[in-house]
Amino acid sequence: MVICPPAIDPADEMSGPRAVPQDDCTGASGPQNRLMPFDDALATGLGLAARPVPMETVALSDAVGRVLAGRACAGSPMPAFDHAAMDGYAVRYSDLAGPGPWTLELNGRAAAGDAPLPADAVATGAAVRILTGAPIPAGLDTVIMQEHAARSGNRVTIADRPRQGANIRLTGEDAAIGATVVAEGTLLGVREIAALASIGEAAVDVRRKLRIAWFSSGSELREPGEPLAPGQIHDANRYTLLAALDQPWIDRLDLGTVPDTPRALTDALIDASHRADMVVSTGGVSVGDEDHMPSVFREAGGDIRAMRIAMKPGKPLAIGRMNDAVYLGLPGNPVAAFVGWLTIGAPMARLMAGFADVRPPRHFARLAAASSRRPGRREFRPARITGRDDNGVPRIELLGSSFSARIGLLCAADGLAVLPADAETLDADTVVEFIWL
Repeated sequence: MVICPPAIDPADEMSGPRAVPQDDCTGASGPQNRLMPFDDALATGLGLAARPVPMETVALSDAVGRVLAGRACAGSPMPAFDHAAMDGYAVRYSDLAGPGPWTLELNGRAAAGDAPLPADAVATGAAVRILTGAPIPAGLDTVIMQEHAARSGNRVTIADRPRQGANIRLTGEDAAIGATVVAEGTLLGVREIAALASIGEAAVDVRRKLRIAWFSSGSELREPGEPLAPGQIHDANRYTLLAALDQPWIDRLDLGTVPDTPRALTDALIDASHRADMVVSTGGVSVGDEDHMPSVFREAGGDIRAMRIAMKPGKPLAIGRMNDAVYLGLPGNPVAAFVGWLTIGAPMARLMAGFADVRPPRHFARLAAASSRRPGRREFRPARITGRDDNGVPRIELLGSSFSARIGLLCAADGLAVLPADAETLDADTVVEFIWL
């Protein structure tokens, strides 16, 4: 694959300005009770994930859904030669002098795949029958659409003078030699595969698939379909991640459900950290008697860099590293686990996988009604679209204020309204960020 020098230093990208202003750190007095602002937590996670996985070379036919590891550049002009943009007749514009109509002798035929006719093959005052994609004969500079010409035997009559150079695709007009055709960090889809094929790439350099291992912690968890004894629940979180990680650029390692015992959790963490680039667990990261994950993680050799995040839902969330794996400990409540993955885990995974754009595009919406809340944490509230304003901006209705475990409420939402940490009251028509689901 033709690789251009990097357009920017990845370190410069990481140190650039943040897209969202930083929230104030809030919480009870004392450093152990202080919450880490959401932006700081995300920056911490991205810092740990900043080294992408190695690259590998795959056949173009196997590259769909993979992340390009370098800029793919044109090794020759695109197109490589002047050619007809449609069926018609190639002429010299200078032969259409004076008043029309003009009648020209036909001096040959050119089709796609033919070698270009030489300069002396077409006499002055003559034309060439030409088909789409055929190289323009030397010395000719205009193509007349066949619908705008009348042919009789070996002659063609043109009634109206065209624009000089009409209906010709010029050498390099799509891309000059060395121009970037597909940027580094691009997820390869239909358009990108077509572009790579057009510059002759039979194989491309992509990032190795990101290996993500995940498990749910909780002695109360049972598989969907299994009967439930009193106090037991079905494991929604593992299946949430099963679906979220179903991407062609991810290798999934499902480690199942792990009981809430230090030994079982230690074994699961150590095993996962040796097998994966990223380890994700759900549950056990709060402050309850059976929330063993933070202490077990540290005792197993892990380094926790962030805990207790100023976000709602998802405050009990841990970010760290064990061996060569990045770690994300998500809460046990299903909506909190989903929001934590969507807002922090997914950007970390995309950065490790080599994506150039790790955060989703920003969208905005207007509140349909005023709302009040307790300030202190950035809130990701399920919301439903109720209409649009005159500019097409969605109007949204905020759903229940207590929702970290209400996955049915999440299913009823069109997206998440992002409410600033310091906002106590929000008036109707206030514009907020909106994450589409």
